[in-house]
Amino acid sequence: MKKISLISALVYHILFSISSSFGQSDSVRQVHVGIVYPISSNGVKAADYSNRFSLHTIAGVSDNELAVAIAGGVNIIKENSKGTTIAGAVNLIGNTAYGAQIAGFSNIIRNEASGAQVAGFMNLSGSSEGVQIAGFSNITKANAKGLQVSGFLNKAENTGNQIAGGINIAKTVKGVQLAGLINIADSSDYPIAILNFIKTGEKSISLSIDETLTTMATFRSGGRVMYGILGVGYNLMDDNKSLFGIESGLGAHIPVSNRFRINTEIVSQQLSDFKKGSYSKHHFRILPAYRFGKMEIFAGPSVNYVNYSQDRGYGFKSNYLWSKNGRRDFQGLYVGVTGGIQIIL
Repeated sequence: MKKISLISALVYHILFSISSSFGQSDSVRQVHVGIVYPISSNGVKAADYSNRFSLHTIAGVSDNELAVAIAGGVNIIKENSKGTTIAGAVNLIGNTAYGAQIAGFSNIIRNEASGAQVAGFMNLSGSSEGVQIAGFSNITKANAKGLQVSGFLNKAENTGNQIAGGINIAKTVKGVQLAGLINIADSSDYPIAILNFIKTGEKSISLSIDETLTTMATFRSGGRVMYGILGVGYNLMDDNKSLFGIESGLGAHIPVSNRFRINTEIVSQQLSDFKKGSYSKHHFRILPAYRFGKMEIFAGPSVNYVNYSQDRGYGFKSNYLWSKNGRRDFQGLYVGVTGGIQIIL
């Protein structure tokens, strides 16, 4: 016990000596080092001091951080953080943050976060300006000026650009929304996802048929320019096989006049009888469209790349621009056509 007491006394003496060795005001410390509050050079009054450099094994507490703060677990800052703040788990900042905040789990900033926030799980802030990168989610209560990148969810009011593996949510988006599944916004001209729910955008349901007699019922959703495509269908060419289809892709509207526009689309389509093998078609299609009221008719050419198992006998086409017969599969490139009608919702 005496040895432990001596070691503790020595640690306190070293911490106090380091802290006292710099010229400093009553509220600003040049160096703040410790293990966990209140075992530090600022002791029980650590929350009253601002520091230019902080280093803690587990957790540090301060009023403001003025340059660099590093903690193995948690940084707890009552007011503002300037410069670089690094924590193994959480950076918790009670007011604003300027610079870079890097956390293994989460950055939580009550008001504005300006600069860069990088977290293994979540960035949470009142507003942000700069870049936010998180393994799971970025949630900004007000505006996010700059870029949000997350593994699953981004949420903000007015924002610049959002990239998420799952869902983006915003009010007004000035740049691009890119999501693996869904974009939600009041206004977004360039949403890129399979499903887009944009208040000022467009949603439609169409029925179409192509050169292989594959009929598709398709839902298109997006903004003024970009939109997503998701459809299901059935192939009518072969009476002996029941081939069900699914397609997904992205498209862009090119306006020509009030009633006439050109829709360009990149789509991936799969046909299958749910047995061995499948028919894959990836195509780029240009679809001039004429609108009258809530109805729109469209038709146009497509360039198609197909790939299917040789033993399945999917001989929908006989003429190809290019083809290759492999031991197990067939590949081909040809020009086709698609036409249909859609209802604007």
